[in-house]
Amino acid sequence: MLNLKKISDYIWEIPREEGMKVVGRIFASKKILEFITKDNSINQVKNVASLPGILNYSIAMPDIHEGYGFPIGGVAAVDINEGYISPGGVGYDINCGVRLLSTNLYYNDVKNRIDTILSGLFTCIPSGVGSKNAIKKLSEKEFFNVLKKGGMWAVENGFGNIEDLMFTEDSGCIENEGYKFVSKRAVERGRSQLGTLGSGNHFLEIDIVEKIFNKDFAEKFGLFKGQLIIIFHTGSRGFGYQVCDDFLKIMRKNIRKFHYIPPDMQLIAIPFKSDIGQQYFNCMNAAANYAWANRQIIKALIEETFLKILKISPSELQFKQIYDVTHNMAKVEKFKNKDILIHRKGATRALADGSEKIPLKYKNMGQPIIIPGDMGTGSYLLVGCKEAEISFFSCCHGAGRLLSRKKALKKFSNNEVIKNLQDNGISILAKNKRTIVEEMPDAYKDIDEVVNVVEEIGIARKVVKFKPVAVMKG
Repeated sequence: MLNLKKISDYIWEIPREEGMKVVGRIFASKKILEFITKDNSINQVKNVASLPGILNYSIAMPDIHEGYGFPIGGVAAVDINEGYISPGGVGYDINCGVRLLSTNLYYNDVKNRIDTILSGLFTCIPSGVGSKNAIKKLSEKEFFNVLKKGGMWAVENGFGNIEDLMFTEDSGCIENEGYKFVSKRAVERGRSQLGTLGSGNHFLEIDIVEKIFNKDFAEKFGLFKGQLIIIFHTGSRGFGYQVCDDFLKIMRKNIRKFHYIPPDMQLIAIPFKSDIGQQYFNCMNAAANYAWANRQIIKALIEETFLKILKISPSELQFKQIYDVTHNMAKVEKFKNKDILIHRKGATRALADGSEKIPLKYKNMGQPIIIPGDMGTGSYLLVGCKEAEISFFSCCHGAGRLLSRKKALKKFSNNEVIKNLQDNGISILAKNKRTIVEEMPDAYKDIDEVVNVVEEIGIARKVVKFKPVAVMKG
């Protein structure tokens, strides 16, 4: 902390040291900064600053904590011609993302059915490590169609509707030729896992609209106080993991060809424009399409469960997608009229109003940003602002861990965590009881503190806060 330079109350700079091509920038309050210094994440911000072709800063969001190579909550943009791409700057769970869904129901009208709905969702949507078979296992040919079409494949096969894609980042599909380069092991892992939630920090929540900060924007999103909404968080499952693992091995074998030895081998990177760099980029985008198809299927399964249990019509439920936002990606984006490659590891895009990439319905507000907290507190819907230019139009993606999973397991028992949740009116079902303790509220930073930081800096503005009433974990 002694080496950090204070730029403002919420922006701290790591001066350039040997090997760093740019300075580091940490977005945090003093309270959050104290937590950050307890792991290796500040060193990881410094390491990322060594990437060839990096632009402006190595950035860390207020949910920062130690990750693989990059800190989780890390953002780094590189020159598209001279810059390097790093799988550590994307992560193992490619296009891990959050989808926000609304209903026309007031919580008070269905509160006596919440546990039944939660049980129905738990039965319908497979969760946990290696979960599979929500839908029939795909042939290899059909699997490749998923990689090409993304969310559209799911819609064409009866899961949700075309309007969902209008409210999905990148319309739920990035053109790619990843099917040419993915390994047989990746294909085999992915063929049976579509429509599954997974484990760890992946979740499905039934929430209530608790607080409205911007009434006009909330109305445009179709949100009202006391409303029942659903948030869920999952990604590309074993397929994305395998893509990352495969290319880390390939890049290690070829590292000396590209004249960059990273300060940490987890930060391995190669030129974006190289053959291997482009193969990884294509496979990463194929995994992103897989993740969008996965979330599209889960969205349809959630709606089916609500209709079946509540015995109401679709017009009564009015199940709508507000937005699907992406984390863990490296994207080519236009920034100040120049194409650059932006790594967002545990960070999300935060485009300002007027951007052509925002759905027309939201264009005058800014891109929706969905920031989950822990399962015992709440989550936020925000919109991106013009000031987000300082972060390459990026924002945090969650509360960020305070305790490692190992430390969390030492602090409380499963029964204690469940009782604390129940005392706060929150039901929970999990495939693995260990996950409940690993993901307990005390393992995460204060979501209100984290969100206040990005609002104070001007990256995003708060619209609505949600409160959980039922949680499903892997």
